[in-house]
Amino acid sequence: MRAQTTKFPDMSDTDRYLLDYQKMAELEKQFGSSFYLLNMQKLRNNYKKINEAFKSRYDHFNIGYSYKTNYVPYLCKELDRLGAYAEVVSRLEYDLALRIGVRPEKIIFNGPVKTEEDIETALEHGSLLNIDSLYEIDYIKKYCLKNNHKLVKLGLRVNFDLCGAEKNILQEGYEISRFGLCVENGNFQYAVAELNKLANVQIAGLHAHFSTRERKVETYQLITKKLSRLAKEYIGEGLEYIDIGGGIFGELPASMQLQTPSFADYAEAVCSIMNAEFCDNEQKPYLILEPGISMVANVFSFAAKVLEVKKVQNQLFVLIDGSVHNIKPTMHKRNLPMQLIQQSPNRKEATGYHIVGYTCMEKDYLAHGVDGELPARGDYIMFENVGAYTIVFNPPFIKERPAIVAVDSGQFFGVRKKETLKEFVSEELYYFQR
Repeated sequence: MRAQTTKFPDMSDTDRYLLDYQKMAELEKQFGSSFYLLNMQKLRNNYKKINEAFKSRYDHFNIGYSYKTNYVPYLCKELDRLGAYAEVVSRLEYDLALRIGVRPEKIIFNGPVKTEEDIETALEHGSLLNIDSLYEIDYIKKYCLKNNHKLVKLGLRVNFDLCGAEKNILQEGYEISRFGLCVENGNFQYAVAELNKLANVQIAGLHAHFSTRERKVETYQLITKKLSRLAKEYIGEGLEYIDIGGGIFGELPASMQLQTPSFADYAEAVCSIMNAEFCDNEQKPYLILEPGISMVANVFSFAAKVLEVKKVQNQLFVLIDGSVHNIKPTMHKRNLPMQLIQQSPNRKEATGYHIVGYTCMEKDYLAHGVDGELPARGDYIMFENVGAYTIVFNPPFIKERPAIVAVDSGQFFGVRKKETLKEFVSEELYYFQR
């Protein structure tokens, strides 16, 4: 019987391919019955769209890709090749960036927890270091005393009242952010004063990142304006960059039916402020954006084979070789865009069902209350828009981590192997006997 051909949606004309049942079966033989698909052309398109939206309005612009969102080495290496900086929040991520060949001066080291060795390493290599808390200043002082003939450049992560009268705009409904140096209580001003006492320190930039629920354009306007005003008041001519963090919306599949700001909307709002605030500067500061979700969410899909369709009382459950951990580790109940790749075409039975995973947890639902054609044993289900945080949050819980398969110009190739027992409980980490 002829297999149904299903086009992967939203593919660019330069990287269009067909994912039919035969192709899925071939990929299963090589990579297993569940795997991620990484669309390299879509990744390049996202980078190009974000970069052009901002750079066309403010020439001194750099993208710092947020490693914590998805640090698959092949992906990070491609973004480095395209010109992105690496935005990291731990020594693990910093070392990964170095390992894949990112030049140290193109690494932005953020994050609330840094050891003395972390700070010394970043400063020694000339990376962009943004201080998050006052304790880091002690490490800065020690480094500067040991290297008193070296000019040390660094930035400060700033915390200020973002909500105003409109409370609870942050993620999870928090009223204040816990990160950065607070302007309202004087910690920011204290940090500036302490660092200015060091003859060989230059405060080169200000950074702010707020995780908000609605990701409004107006929020980024406020962040940009506040950072610009603080920079002019406390830093002056030594300012080299304004870093407004990340969190902007990316391009969402049409099936999600959400109206969100475009890259151009964000860029117009932010860049107009940068141009206005620094129009008299002989050398304008760089604007840095740290996209994560908007860069990688829609470049990954997750494919899993249907193992069984079972009925319990009056409800249908489609069991697949995947888990909610693979596609939405926060376990929210919103259904992601997905497509069914059938072994036998032209089945028209439409009904309601749930898609559930391989774990022993009752809450392992990949999709709730799906209305549509009922999958059959042996079919594949492809979940879209799963590139943000799934890879980094996905634990080897009950089953191994699945393979990651990249597709580029119609060619499929592995960029992460399916995990085996050897990696799952590595003898380099675990003790098997005393």
